[in-house]
Amino acid sequence: MSALSQRRITSDTLAGYVTHYSPARRMFGLRSPDGREFTVHLTHNAVSRIVRNLGDSYHDTTADTVDMLAEGRFLFAYGILYEWEGGARFDAKEITFPEESRGQYVFEHPNWWVQQAAAIADFYLRGQFPDGNYDWRTFRTHLTLSGTHLPDFHGKDVRQETDTISRLVYGLATAYLLTGEDRFLEAAQSGTEYLREHMRVDDQADGITYWYHGIDITPGGHRPVFASEFGDDYDAIPMYEQIYALAGPTQTFRITGDPKILNDIDRTVALFQKYFRDPVEGGFFSHLDPIALDPGADSLGRNRSRKNWNSVGDHAPAYLINAYLATGRPDFAALLEETADTIVKRFPDEPNSPFVQERFHADWSPDRTWGWQQDRAVVGHNLKITWNLTRIKALHDKPEYGTTAERIAELMPSVGSDGLRSGWYDVVERQPDPDSGIHRMVWHDRKAWWQQEQAILAYLILAGTTDDPEHLRLAREAASFYNAYFLDYEDGGVYFNVLANGIPYLLGTERLKGSHAMAGYHALELCYLSATYTGLLLGNDPVTLHFRPRPDDLPERVLRVAPDLLPAGSAELTRVWVDGQPYQNFDGKDLTVRLPEGTEPVRVRVELEPAQMRLRMRSEFDGGTAHISCRGVIDAAELGKFRRILGEVMAAAPARVEFHLCETGEMCRSAINELLFQRTKAGLDVDFVIVGCALPEVADALLATDAFLLEGGDDCNHE
Repeated sequence: MSALSQRRITSDTLAGYVTHYSPARRMFGLRSPDGREFTVHLTHNAVSRIVRNLGDSYHDTTADTVDMLAEGRFLFAYGILYEWEGGARFDAKEITFPEESRGQYVFEHPNWWVQQAAAIADFYLRGQFPDGNYDWRTFRTHLTLSGTHLPDFHGKDVRQETDTISRLVYGLATAYLLTGEDRFLEAAQSGTEYLREHMRVDDQADGITYWYHGIDITPGGHRPVFASEFGDDYDAIPMYEQIYALAGPTQTFRITGDPKILNDIDRTVALFQKYFRDPVEGGFFSHLDPIALDPGADSLGRNRSRKNWNSVGDHAPAYLINAYLATGRPDFAALLEETADTIVKRFPDEPNSPFVQERFHADWSPDRTWGWQQDRAVVGHNLKITWNLTRIKALHDKPEYGTTAERIAELMPSVGSDGLRSGWYDVVERQPDPDSGIHRMVWHDRKAWWQQEQAILAYLILAGTTDDPEHLRLAREAASFYNAYFLDYEDGGVYFNVLANGIPYLLGTERLKGSHAMAGYHALELCYLSATYTGLLLGNDPVTLHFRPRPDDLPERVLRVAPDLLPAGSAELTRVWVDGQPYQNFDGKDLTVRLPEGTEPVRVRVELEPAQMRLRMRSEFDGGTAHISCRGVIDAAELGKFRRILGEVMAAAPARVEFHLCETGEMCRSAINELLFQRTKAGLDVDFVIVGCALPEVADALLATDAFLLEGGDDCNHE
């Protein structure tokens, strides 16, 4: 073989942690997530940037690249790999930093996911309702890359799918929970009513509710489509379609407490219990014959007497956890426990495979010949089990839930993630290739947006409930890849798929931002729960949520505001506003608000904090004066938070800054230096004033710098 035939030039992405940097040779070491060591050469025309959020401007760091290559810093390097006989060289052309500074990941800022949620929700509102009128008759399943309707879907006959609308309603309701912006709730409520009016069948005689697959919009009105016409489920009623029909209405119910929606939830669950449940072997069948509502009918073909991941595992994330959070009802809690018990008992498949078994016959024997799945694993379903078992464990503290969740989390990185570039794969063979030991890709090595979501949430909640630094590392790497490569800054929204190296894949249906599979659900669920887990379980930052119920619609007028199933005592409700005014009738431990009597909707804003929050900081502006209150300790561990909040306050250019330190037990030297630094940057005309009864050791340390004024007395903000 000639030397020429040994030459190879390819482009690729490397992810990893800087191990060393040689300024003279412009090269640095990089350790990939799976532990491989690389030498990366920094070309003189290389550019660098910090990951930015939707709505943010480009953050160029090219001039500072060399100084940012600090040991331990995580980054993505895109460049050219040259290979020849006896050698190889990787030249970096683009460096992407997910951290503003070492350990300060951009997506761990308290407002990151809130801002992203608003941007994604607005993308879908612009695409579906460009005139600002939330008329769901104009909804179209397909949206182009830029967020417009496809030309061939502007015709007179249009198919609307129930699940796709419900998923978008879920996303819009979720955006309201995070932002309190009326447009999102108005669209979610109108979408919920549209589903109820056109796609719901309320069978009074049988005591159940079921949902059409969709409707066809025609010049003369609409025509219901009863059984599914999606390929895998043709002429059947699939369980997952009925489950996801509840996703949007249930999330809307969390905000409004509308009893009509709760009735729909109850009667749809009655459908599950009466027709989908297997009373002999347990669990739920995946499909019903549409005529006899029989899961064992011959007409179902390959779906006859089958059970699968969706018919058991999708209850919890799609509607059931949210229904429980909104009501606290024991029947919802019991159903959550039942589904978790079934998953733990039936799905793990070691030592046969590191991946769970996803399809079964009626007797729970594995079905490894079904359709496209055969003996294949969907990586995201494994991660989804980890995430949801960890959530349910907070309600039903069974050791086997935690053991199963952590075992799957331990197995998945080596068989389902990209250890070279970061990110998570799609569908792989459940059995390894006998020659290489690799679980081969079934169709491609692309990475889907929703599978990244499952990884981020699985490892975030594990990191927050186990304090295992390995889980935190995996969560951060997954969130880094997602935020670096899935956000579309030009057209808005997020990409469906990217190539293994992070470049968007824009062909076929994967080019679309709206489709049978994509409607804002996963992207906005990710924003909501990432904000929750990061703030309340990891970051020690408050989380603000918004609700708009009619008080008299709620049992005893009690609004439940728990953001998710979190470990008991991990979060507390600290502040509430009703119609913009502070409100005190709430239970901080139970995370409930008892509202005043009323038949009209009220705006409820709540602030939740970690129960063991070491430093609580709040800032308010009173004209040109900024008030900063600190409660707790400001030591090395809390210094980053202190600097961030102080920097945000000073960015508003106050004329005077008052520090309320009466509940500050400790202030480290670095925090004092930060105050001095900001005091100098603010200029001589800005006063830094200590007000109230600061502890002597704190006040004396600050006054010794001769940069602060002291105004004592009783002007304290004790709560």
